[in-house]
Amino acid sequence: MHHNSLATKPHYPILDGLRGVASVLVIIFHVFETFTGGNRFIQIINHGYLAVDFFFLLSGFVVAYAYDDRWGKLTQWGFYKRRLIRLQPMVVMGSVIGAALFYFQVSPAFPNIAGTPVWQMLLLMVVGATLIPVPISMDIRGWQEMHPLDGPAWSLFFEYIANILYAVIVRRFSKPVLSVFVSLAAMMMIGYLLFGPQGDLIGGWSLNGPGLFVGFTRVLYPFFAGVLLSRVGKLIHLKNAFWWCSLLIVIVLSIPRIGDEHSLWMNGIYDAACVILMFPLIVSIGAGGILHTKKSERICKFLGDISYPLYITHYPLIYIYTAWVVNNKIPLRTKGMLVGFGLVVVSIALAYACLKLYDEPVRRWLTKKFGNA
Repeated sequence: MHHNSLATKPHYPILDGLRGVASVLVIIFHVFETFTGGNRFIQIINHGYLAVDFFFLLSGFVVAYAYDDRWGKLTQWGFYKRRLIRLQPMVVMGSVIGAALFYFQVSPAFPNIAGTPVWQMLLLMVVGATLIPVPISMDIRGWQEMHPLDGPAWSLFFEYIANILYAVIVRRFSKPVLSVFVSLAAMMMIGYLLFGPQGDLIGGWSLNGPGLFVGFTRVLYPFFAGVLLSRVGKLIHLKNAFWWCSLLIVIVLSIPRIGDEHSLWMNGIYDAACVILMFPLIVSIGAGGILHTKKSERICKFLGDISYPLYITHYPLIYIYTAWVVNNKIPLRTKGMLVGFGLVVVSIALAYACLKLYDEPVRRWLTKKFGNA
């Protein structure tokens, strides 16, 4: 993600582009997910959920690159302020969009919507705009989400926690200590994937014991592995890096589920290999690559610019799409696919509009008013 502290350093435009590629795949993953009836074994773009773990690793890499050498000149509050200016405006917008579209999502898929009074929905909109998670007892949808108006905000909640851990503790770690910390986090992830109840990293959006455990398992390794990767600085230089990395991301996230309900560990090994090995490799190649044409530069800039707005605003549209599919018993055929494709296009247009009309102007104003305070 862009932030103003990067202005005096060389930028990694390929990483921005890869974030955008992963964001688009998240939307496609959610479109197909609508037709699975909750069966994770038949999901198309099956491992699209791993895009979140890729985002965490990218974020850790960029945060360390931007801030590791600035402590002393930069206070903790200055760090938090910069991160809030970068991330919080779109959190607010995601909550507002979720509230605006909430009552268009009435469906048996969301059993709590019809009985939710407007005042309660508006209260959850305000709470969601702060990113404070709500307990399951306050769920107004029926999916046990800590942010029921805009589900993906759960990952921003854990992103904020990772940023705080970095600023308070982890930034002080030497490379050997950080390596031990990251190794322990990797062992925690591997243990969950091999011996846990799912054989995958799906989850993290519920404010209960299992949800928080999955959330912390998902953020601790990739975010701080990204920090370590930035400090080690071993980048891989490959021609056409953006296109090769984009292809790798598409393949990794699209691989069908491995194994069945009797061999969950098989998919667990795949998820672990992706997050622990493949994603750092992709980031190393992306950070070490060079864009050779103006067209590639424009593509990466566009994808990077819309990546975060796209991720944080698309899910209210997915809720509506899910309600339409369930209410009308739409099968995964031409009609469902055409409307799903339209949803992807509308999501990208909405993200771009939010970026240009709201996010960038608000961040400029906040930076001017508070950036040097």
